[in-house]
Amino acid sequence: MDINFNKNEDFNKLLLTELKKKLLKVYKGGGDAKIEKHKAKGKLTARERIDYLFDNNSDSIEIGALVGEDMYLEHGGCPSGGVVVKIGYINNKQCIVVANDATVKAGAWFPITAKKNLRAQEISIENKLPIIYLVDSAGVYLPMQDEIFPDKEHFGRIFRNNAVMSNMGITQISAVMGSCVAGGAYLPIMSDEAMIVDKTGSIFLAGSYLVKAAIGESIDNETLGGATTHCEISGVTDYKALDDKDALDKIRNIVDKIGDFDKAGYNRNDPMQPIENPEEIYGILPKSRSDQYEMRAIIERIVDNSEFEEYKKDYGKTIVCAYARIDGWAVGIVANQRKVVKNGKKEMQFGGVIYSDSADKATRFIANCNQKKIPLVFLQDVTGFMVGSKSEHGGIIKDGAKMVNAVSNSVVPKFTIIIGNSYGAGNYAMCGKAYDPRLIVAWPSARLAVMGGEQAAKVLLQIETASLKKQGIEISKEKEQEILESIQQKYDAQTSPYYAAAHLWTDAVIKPLDTRKWISMGIEAANHAPIEKQFNLGIIQV
Repeated sequence: MDINFNKNEDFNKLLLTELKKKLLKVYKGGGDAKIEKHKAKGKLTARERIDYLFDNNSDSIEIGALVGEDMYLEHGGCPSGGVVVKIGYINNKQCIVVANDATVKAGAWFPITAKKNLRAQEISIENKLPIIYLVDSAGVYLPMQDEIFPDKEHFGRIFRNNAVMSNMGITQISAVMGSCVAGGAYLPIMSDEAMIVDKTGSIFLAGSYLVKAAIGESIDNETLGGATTHCEISGVTDYKALDDKDALDKIRNIVDKIGDFDKAGYNRNDPMQPIENPEEIYGILPKSRSDQYEMRAIIERIVDNSEFEEYKKDYGKTIVCAYARIDGWAVGIVANQRKVVKNGKKEMQFGGVIYSDSADKATRFIANCNQKKIPLVFLQDVTGFMVGSKSEHGGIIKDGAKMVNAVSNSVVPKFTIIIGNSYGAGNYAMCGKAYDPRLIVAWPSARLAVMGGEQAAKVLLQIETASLKKQGIEISKEKEQEILESIQQKYDAQTSPYYAAAHLWTDAVIKPLDTRKWISMGIEAANHAPIEKQFNLGIIQV
């Protein structure tokens, strides 16, 4: 019996329990009372609508389930950003579905709601994936209109994307299943096809109250913009549905007729399960983010048949580069090694740190994967680049820049899994959110920040104490420790994977055992979009 393994396992499974609790909470949307009120109108909830739409017993992944956590609390909160986004299968065709959750502030759009909708469209655009909109929204949340209405990445960008996606030939289908008002009315009508549910769906630029105030006309909402009006008089919508299920059945029928797509042609064999037990990940991954572990042991529990071909195994040892398969798909893996290693000169190198030789190796490997049309998977547990005079004199900045160049200009799809630390420039070099991974997810053990909590807190403490001394305030050792603990507590909260997920810096916090599914479905989505650019590293310092 390995006591350390058991302690790690207990700790990581507790983290998993915390994740499950958070997800169960957000799955309730606006809460039981709001759900009851919603269903009393004869409607399905947003999640029920998506479940009905997707094929039975098929895989799906949810984007941004934890978006909005602990945000807008003064406004009553915004679980899941008030919108549910999932990738799944409709009549065996992979699609992305965006469903407003009317149990959360009547489906009103908060700033984070717009960001999440734009992320869904970004995924659709990058992968040329059909997108379905299930509309049930009161429109912009007016108390925060200045943070959602006028800027480039705000509400209006969504309709601009509708037009661009149409130009690209990406299928867009909408169902109006509740309110659809003001500028939001353009979304379904800029889709290829739109349907509306009788008696519960309505579309108008201005509701009956606003019409009365603006032009003095008295009219009810159903006559103004209900299903009969738009299917028989205005011609705004293409289909009238009897109820939610009828609308969703119509969508399934339409999707069923979509022709096949041009493929990128990524290599896939018959999937095989890992030989090594994936459950052992929980015992291998240490409780402390500063402890060592063997990254290869993690890789063995993710890849098919637990087999991988390691590239430059004995060079640049703080990054593991390897060819493997995940659920049958060929992948190139770039992973941070978390063990202390010795290089060929017998010099000690810290695990999780990127040195010149490891950056050099990773750059070459990324280029090879682009040459061979192999998707890239980044397994992050990185504390940053090596510092100090020896590294600076050895050119760590130019070697790091080469790796960043390769990641930035890579044309094959990239997928990032944040296993542990994701600090500073290490986050960038290992394909953080700013470097356009097709999907980026974190395990519950992840930490994201410009630097580690302990180091950052000490730096911030020095700034704080210097400021107090300038004011003539002397502080005791006890007070200094109190300030340090307060700073570290706040900083640690901001490095949590849930803080990152709430702000959509990652697409999800996932169970480690779901990693294979996320990567496989991600590559399947990417296979819808043939590569159109030539790989070019650009100008690099050699």
